[in-house]
Amino acid sequence: MESAAVLIELGAVIVGLAILARLASLLAIPAIPLYLLAGLAFGKGGLLPLVTTAEFIEIGAEIGLILLLLTLGIEYSARELVSTLKAQAPAGLIDALLNFTPGFLAGLFLGWGALPAAVLGGVTYVSSSGVVSKLLHDLGRVGNRETPVVLSILVIEDLAMAVYLPVLAALLIGGVTLSGLGTAAAAVAGVVAFLALAQRVDVGLSKLLLSRSDEALLLTILGLAILVAGIAELVQVSAAVGALLVGIALSGPAARGARALLTPLRDFLAAIFFAFFGLSVDPSQIPPALGLALTLAFITAITKFAAGWWAARRAGIGPRGSARAGAILIPRGEFSIVIAGIAVASGLDREVGALSIAYVLVLAVAGPLAARVSEPITDRLLSIKRRGLAQGRRREV
Repeated sequence: MESAAVLIELGAVIVGLAILARLASLLAIPAIPLYLLAGLAFGKGGLLPLVTTAEFIEIGAEIGLILLLLTLGIEYSARELVSTLKAQAPAGLIDALLNFTPGFLAGLFLGWGALPAAVLGGVTYVSSSGVVSKLLHDLGRVGNRETPVVLSILVIEDLAMAVYLPVLAALLIGGVTLSGLGTAAAAVAGVVAFLALAQRVDVGLSKLLLSRSDEALLLTILGLAILVAGIAELVQVSAAVGALLVGIALSGPAARGARALLTPLRDFLAAIFFAFFGLSVDPSQIPPALGLALTLAFITAITKFAAGWWAARRAGIGPRGSARAGAILIPRGEFSIVIAGIAVASGLDREVGALSIAYVLVLAVAGPLAARVSEPITDRLLSIKRRGLAQGRRREV
């Protein structure tokens, strides 16, 4: 009977997500906000909480995030990414300053103290790799000129998290330890070493893994991605970064063969991932913190847009591409929730967690919509500017 309940509940969730995907297609909007709201409805405290499938959905969500970043990494070679990372290091610094500072200052303004303020600063700093990568695919922007810039900022943020999270955890427990700092340093060094190696063996590794059997190729790449993601999580680098690095290392013939095989599985598990994100939120926590969350979301949406715009313009990309880069970085997600979870689990005031969850939910819904409308709005503004310049020239004549 229990297995029947699991199948019925899981089937109902998948059918519900399918209906939402069709609705999003009809409305010409990203499906991510609808998946998140559906998760709220079926989570703890929602309209119809799930009972038997929560653990399965959590595992599926983790694999969905891994596949999102794996397929994004497949689009770029290690050489392309390393050169972009070198070029975008100043942009990564600007991004950190613009987006960590509002959260940190807000925490101090609320009287929380330096450590809770640093927690909120981390929440407002880091974009959601899962949401951004899904949007790049859904909006057909993977091959755009600004996408390597976006990807480099995501990688810089994730590397910053490899240092930030262990240090934060150590401070919350009672102080920074040499072992914690050593783990963080080793994690960053491991990522750098992996990228250096991938530049030399990317095509060779891709040829080694290539198989005439679609089944063998799919199992090999999927198994390798999940294995490396698990190892990355073990050494304090996120599973998402591990999966991204595997995709980058596989650029070549194996990547081309795997892309078509992975896409349907990625889309299915990505929907599960975003629904699970909503499931993890108790709706009753949102109303008390919503006012402050909306204010903070408005400010940091502007600062994140500014960071992406500046980075793209610095890379020689035009206004339309720069606007796309800025808008698509707005969503916050999985890392922000992890940061808040660490803080609450260590005994920090639950107000920190409630505000973080409300803030993330606002931007996880508003960010995809901003990414969708950024291009037409930019086109409209450029058109108005061109007309103004033309009128000015006619007056001069």
